[in-house]
Amino acid sequence: MEIGEKIKQLRIKIGLTQEELGNRCELTKGFISQVERDLTSPSIATLMDILEALGTTLKDFFNDNTNDKIVFLQDDVCERSDSELGHTIRWLIPNAQKNKMEPILISLNKGGRSPTHSAYEGEVFGYVLRGCARLWIGRHSFRVKNGGSFYYLANEAHFLENISAGCTEVLWITTPPNF
Repeated sequence: MEIGEKIKQLRIKIGLTQEELGNRCELTKGFISQVERDLTSPSIATLMDILEALGTTLKDFFNDNTNDKIVFLQDDVCERSDSELGHTIRWLIPNAQKNKMEPILISLNKGGRSPTHSAYEGEVFGYVLRGCARLWIGRHSFRVKNGGSFYYLANEAHFLENISAGCTEVLWITTPPNF
């Protein structure tokens, strides 16, 4: 398979137009079109930018024997803590930006909160595994306690805050990936 055709298939698979891919890479729609038709070859740096926007790496792109991973282990989890906001985010699926949804596990310390997500075209689902949280969507708030779940369109700014005496843990899934 030619490089251009493979880039085109990845772009279509994740639902991007040539213009959207170009914008993410600071390239023109015309250049992306030429690459996909194998009329020009991108530099290695440009190819890496394109592949990053498509949620893959050079190694994975050129490895035709790679099957999509189905099961992920603790070693696959990527974690980042924010002491200012008082939370820890664990990305349960590596490179989830290439998928249609992104599951994370967020732990909110006492008084902690998630980052505020601006409005975007997508959906959000969450399940409170432990504790109690207040979900803010625009100016509206909703109390969600242990065992409760939430689901909404992400067309307004939104975030979670911990309102329990201890730690609150939430399985949070966004589509498209947004963390």
